[in-house]
Amino acid sequence: MSGIYIHIPFCKSRCKYCDFFSTTMLHRRDEYVKALIAELRDRQAYLPERRINSIYLGGGTPSLLQADSISMILQEIQRLFQVQDEAEITLEANPCDLTTNYLQQIATIGINRLSIGIQSFNNRLLTLIGRRHNATEALRAVVLAKQAGFSNISIDLIYGLPTQTAAEWKSELQQALDLNIQHISTYCLSYEEGTFMKQMLQNGEIEAIDDDTENEMYALLVNTLTDNGFVQYEVSNFAKFGFYSRHNSAYWNSTPYLGLGASAHSFDGKSRQWNISDLDGYIQAANTHTLQPEKEILTEQDKYNEQIMLSLRTAKGLSLGTLNNDDRKYCLSKAEPFVRNGQLLLKQDRLTASLKGINILNIITEHLMK
Repeated sequence: MSGIYIHIPFCKSRCKYCDFFSTTMLHRRDEYVKALIAELRDRQAYLPERRINSIYLGGGTPSLLQADSISMILQEIQRLFQVQDEAEITLEANPCDLTTNYLQQIATIGINRLSIGIQSFNNRLLTLIGRRHNATEALRAVVLAKQAGFSNISIDLIYGLPTQTAAEWKSELQQALDLNIQHISTYCLSYEEGTFMKQMLQNGEIEAIDDDTENEMYALLVNTLTDNGFVQYEVSNFAKFGFYSRHNSAYWNSTPYLGLGASAHSFDGKSRQWNISDLDGYIQAANTHTLQPEKEILTEQDKYNEQIMLSLRTAKGLSLGTLNNDDRKYCLSKAEPFVRNGQLLLKQDRLTASLKGINILNIITEHLMK
C-alpha cells in the first residue's frame, strides 16, 4: 500500500535550527489549500498502488490550518483514493496550537495520530532554538490530547544542543517517559546551511558540543527508552509495540508515496520527484495545472545506494537476500572490517548496525555505497 505526504509550510515564526521550506505568510493558507487540492486531482494517477494506509500532514506547522481546511484535504483524498479503514492519519502540531476545542475538531475529521514538536522540556534550551512554546505548554498539550481521546501520540525531542548537558538530557528523557505516550522521535542537532543556528555557530555566539558528549547522550537515549518498554525500530525513532510510525517506515522500506505541496517529495519506486520550494510559484502552477516537479530517474546503482543508506538505519537492517549476487558480494566485502570491529552485525544473512556502529553510521554507509 502507498502513502500520501502533505507539506504545510506555514509557521508563526521560524525556528533557529530549521532548514525546511516554510513561510510566515499565514494569510495565504486558504489559497494554498486550494492549490493542494488542485495538485491532488492532477497527480492522482501518480501512485502505482491506489490503496492508501498512511496520510501525513507535515511542515512547517500543519496545526496552523483550521480543522475545516484539513477536512477538505482529507475528503478529497478519500474521494480519489482507496483509503483503508485503519489508515494512519498524522498531524504534526506545535504545542501552542493544541487547545481542547481544536483537538476535538481534528479528531472528528479523522486525524488519529499526533506528532507534537516539543523538542525540549527545558525553557532555556527552548528559547535558544527559537521555539514559541515553553515547557509547561508542552506538557499541557500532551495531557489535552489524551483527554481528547488520542491514543497514538508521538513527540519530537532534540539533543546535542549548545550548553546542554548529559544530565539535562537524561532528565528530559524521564519527563518524556512520564507522559506515557506511544512514540518518541529524537534528533541530534545539526547545523544546516542558511539557518540561524549555523550563523550563530560561525559568529562564535554558541559552541557545538563535543563528540564524546553527543555519543553519551545517544547512549542515554537508547538505554533509557529501551529499558522502559520502547523498541528502537530506527536510528532516531522509538515506539511502544504496535505503534511504529507507518508513514515514516514507508520511507525506510522504499514504499511509494505521493508528496503534495511546495517542496514536497514523491517516490513511485522508479524515480524521485520534488516540487518547487516557492509559495507563489507553487500556488500559481498548481492552480493553472502547470506544476512540473523536478525528476530523478533512479539507476540500479542509485537503488542499491538508497537501500544501503535507508535499511541500515532500521532495527531490521539490510536483508542481503534482496540484493543481486554481484551487489551482495560487493556489500559483504565492504562490510567485512565493520563486522570484524563489531560495528556491523551479520546474522542470518542480515546486516544491522550495533550501537557502536550507529555512532559512525554515515561513515559505514558511505563505505558500503557504490
